[in-house]
Amino acid sequence: MLLKFVSTLLALTASLSAAEIRVLEEIVAKVNGDIITRGEIERTRKGLEGELKAQSIPAARAKEILAEKDKNGLREQIDNLLLVQRAKELSINVDPEVTRRIAQIQMESKLTDPDKFQQWVRDQAGIPFEDFKAQMRNQILTQRVVGQEVGSKISIPKAEVQKYYDEHKGEFIRKEQVFLREILISSEGKTGADLAAAEKKARDIQARAKKGEKFHELARDNSDAASAKELGDLGAWKKGQLDKQIEDIVFKEKKGFITDVLKMPTGFLILRVDERHEEGQAAFEEVENEIMERLYAPRMEPKLREHLTKLRETAFLEIRQGFVDTGAAPGKDTTWKDPAQLKPETTTKDEVRARKKKKFLGVLPRPGLPGRGSKADSDVSAPPPAGAPAAGPASAPAPAQAPPPAK
Repeated sequence: MLLKFVSTLLALTASLSAAEIRVLEEIVAKVNGDIITRGEIERTRKGLEGELKAQSIPAARAKEILAEKDKNGLREQIDNLLLVQRAKELSINVDPEVTRRIAQIQMESKLTDPDKFQQWVRDQAGIPFEDFKAQMRNQILTQRVVGQEVGSKISIPKAEVQKYYDEHKGEFIRKEQVFLREILISSEGKTGADLAAAEKKARDIQARAKKGEKFHELARDNSDAASAKELGDLGAWKKGQLDKQIEDIVFKEKKGFITDVLKMPTGFLILRVDERHEEGQAAFEEVENEIMERLYAPRMEPKLREHLTKLRETAFLEIRQGFVDTGAAPGKDTTWKDPAQLKPETTTKDEVRARKKKKFLGVLPRPGLPGRGSKADSDVSAPPPAGAPAAGPASAPAPAQAPPPAK
């Protein structure tokens, strides 16, 4: 039976056309010691398409977003690679943060067995666990580089923030509302000693919150409500939207107030007032950070593109004919060298890296060094096109999204 299965598998593999195989790992760009494949660009586009459907984005708007992705897909891939490479040059280490985020996702999934958790990630994210982890690491690395080399150099004077407030006061007229977080200890199906234990747990958690423990962490670690995965965040509420018992409490308290344990039909509830807006004109101090964000974004985008252009200018960069980098550095030659030597074969990233390591002993090729470009080309030769992903820069690189918690 095993021999028959292997024979069938070999026959199916042999039946695939060369074009079908080529598309899987067709190299479209070389960026220093790394490559970008057609498959990566297509997978990023499909991921965006899935997100748009999940968010019920209107068809016309989704079409515009996907058209923009098709136009700038290669640019975003190159941007991300250059930023990750720059992070390595700066010796930025984000492993502890990656470990913390993975641990948080595992806790939210409620899967303590490592193998089951990794399988769950594969099922939810649609990629191997190590790839998911690598995407998360690269996302954090790019954010660090952007913050360190671009964001930190953008300064907005307080006088400019005040001027914006004075000229746009009408945009900061508030309706009375509160922003809440919750911790719910469920009482459903519990009686007697179990019910008493649930109430005691709620009172202990409330006491810990009152003593200064971070409410959002207590919610994440203890709450039985669906909001636990959002650190207990319930968002903004206006008068008339809440249960009368709760409304009478939270609308007369200030930011930071923590309620007593409230007995509700579904369990024992603790609320925190994260923010409270009085009705009327918001004070400058209340909206200063919001205005800063408004003024920061339009400055950030051109500065980031400028930084990425500089990284391109010093990079070894070659792009296959038929593909366009819309963020190309002016005057830089990125043509694919020695096209006559291209062979109709496929390759993988691991194979390319292994060849480069063996050939160049880890030295990245740079423009202008005699013979270096053409030798690299022969090592990563790829076939002609068979026809055919921010928070990307000019917006920030696309984040690696955590999969939804297990049901």
